[in-house]
Amino acid sequence: MRLPDFEAWAMFAAVVEHRSFTDAAKALSVSKATVSKAVTRLEEHLDTSLFNRTSRRLALTESGKRLADHAQRILAEGRAAEEAARDETAELSGVVRLGAPMTFGLLRIAPLVAQFTKMHPLVDIDLHLSDAKIDIVEMGLDATIRIADMPDSSLRARRLADVNLHVIASPAYLDARGRPAHPSDLGVHDCICYSNVTPSDVWRFSGPGQQVVAVQVRGRLTINSGEAMLPALRDGIGIARLPDFIVGEALAKGELEEILIDWRSPPVGLHLVTPPSRLRPARVDALIDFIASHHGC
Repeated sequence: MRLPDFEAWAMFAAVVEHRSFTDAAKALSVSKATVSKAVTRLEEHLDTSLFNRTSRRLALTESGKRLADHAQRILAEGRAAEEAARDETAELSGVVRLGAPMTFGLLRIAPLVAQFTKMHPLVDIDLHLSDAKIDIVEMGLDATIRIADMPDSSLRARRLADVNLHVIASPAYLDARGRPAHPSDLGVHDCICYSNVTPSDVWRFSGPGQQVVAVQVRGRLTINSGEAMLPALRDGIGIARLPDFIVGEALAKGELEEILIDWRSPPVGLHLVTPPSRLRPARVDALIDFIASHHGC
C-alpha cells in the first residue's frame, strides 16, 4: 500500500493559505523550489492541476478548490498532533486564536481571557471580536463563540447555555404609541431589526396555551450590532428584540421597558465552535474548558 504524500499535501495547503509559493516557503522555512516540487509531485500523482499559474497571478483550479479543504485539514491535524505531544510534557504555551461576537465578547469573554492569561503566562491569546458570521477555518481560529442556531456542518459545536431575548422599548415611546398586548400588535409599530439573522424582519413567539406566532415587523432602522440599537431605543425610535446581556442594565435602570412578557421568543443557543478535527493543542482545550465553566457569568 502506498502512503499518501503528506509533505506534498501540507505544502499545497500552505500555498493555499498564503496565496503564494514564496510566502509559503518562508512560512515553512524551506526554499521556494522545495514547495514548487512538492506541489508538482502531488499534481502528477493526482493527475490533475491544482493551480493556474501566471507571472502575476496564482489561482486554484476547480480541482484545487475541491481538494484545498482536505489539504488544510491534513496540515492542521499534523500541527495539532505535534503540539499535543509537546503539551504532554510542557507548561501550556503558544497562541490561541479565539473569536466572539462584539458585545458578548467585550462583556463576557474579554474578562475571562484576562483571567486565563494571568493563570497561564506563557499562553498568548489573539481575540477577534465581530458580529459578522465568519469562516473559522479560513480565519485560522482555534475556536469561536457563536450566539445562533447552529446548522448542520462539519464544525464541532458545544452548546453552553440559552440566551434569552427580550422585546423592549423606551417608556416614552410606549406612552406615545401604546403598549402591544399581542405579538400581532407589532405590525403597527416601528421596530429596529438585527441584520445578522435571516430573515431579520420576522419575529417568532410562543405564548399562552402553547400558541406559536410569527410576525413580520417593519421599521426605520436595521442594524448589524445589538449594542448599537441602544441609543435609538433610549431616544424612543422604536421597539427591538435583544438578548439579556445587552439590555439587562438598561432594564434595571428603567431606561427601557420589557413588553409582551407573556410571549417569549425562542432562546438562542450560546455555542463554543471549533474546527472539525478532534485534535487540539492542550492550551486550546484549557481555554475552551475555562470559558465553558464560566458560561453562566
